[in-house]
Amino acid sequence: MTTTLRPAGAEEPLPGGGRSRRWRICVNGRPVGGLRTTATPRGDQWWGDIAELEVTEGRRRGRGTVGMLAAEEVLRGWDCGRVDVTVPAEAEAALALARSLGYTERMQNMAKRLGPVPEPPEGLTVRPIGDADYREWLVVARAGYLHDLRSSGLSERQAVARAEADHRQVLPQGPDTPGVVLRRITDAEGGVLGSLWLNLRQEVLPDGRPLAWVMVVEVAAEHRGRGLGRALMLTAERECLAAGVHDLGLNVFSSNTVAVALYASLGYRVTRRVLGKQLL
Repeated sequence: MTTTLRPAGAEEPLPGGGRSRRWRICVNGRPVGGLRTTATPRGDQWWGDIAELEVTEGRRRGRGTVGMLAAEEVLRGWDCGRVDVTVPAEAEAALALARSLGYTERMQNMAKRLGPVPEPPEGLTVRPIGDADYREWLVVARAGYLHDLRSSGLSERQAVARAEADHRQVLPQGPDTPGVVLRRITDAEGGVLGSLWLNLRQEVLPDGRPLAWVMVVEVAAEHRGRGLGRALMLTAERECLAAGVHDLGLNVFSSNTVAVALYASLGYRVTRRVLGKQLL
């Protein structure tokens, strides 16, 4: 029996020159599952993604493996140098498949349904990041993001390209970008202790509810270990509720075990895992 990928529809163009296509996994021409490949430009290189993998017939016969390997060949043909695969938290078989093919976990997506939030501790002040503070804040935020990207397994070149592309995409108007909340926590003397970047309209959940997203939580190195990360996350939750948004999600790099533990202690639960590997 021969297992192949066959197009399940026309190729879909994406903003910025990207491309995406849905494929059928077929055995002797008969559909037994499917998946989607996506390629996105990141600076001067292309980044691949495999998603929506499903085997509907004949599981544990290697059909998912063949589909994944064929999808990697598609992405190589689209000039992708790296590929990620996103696996729902409950999909243990898909997670095991990805690991068996050499993928390593880079990130976890976590989310929480929000409830009442306490006020900030005394002595801390939350204030907006405006035009006067924005450039200084962006330098620090970008440096932290680059560090996390490199720690997750990306090369220096890949990390720089990813960081530049992501910041251009999600902050096109700087602090005035619609739906973006930028905040700093300061002490009683006005010293900056940490900052928060929140997107109030990151995506829409299947039932139509908006999902906000924590883009960056940054605490100055000399002030870590004082509960400021928790204070910033609770600030994000208050901002969401004030805007009428009751669901909040985030990415956390798997290598950042301190942050993973913090989010879990606040009630966030893993919804998806992102694994990746080099293609070229």
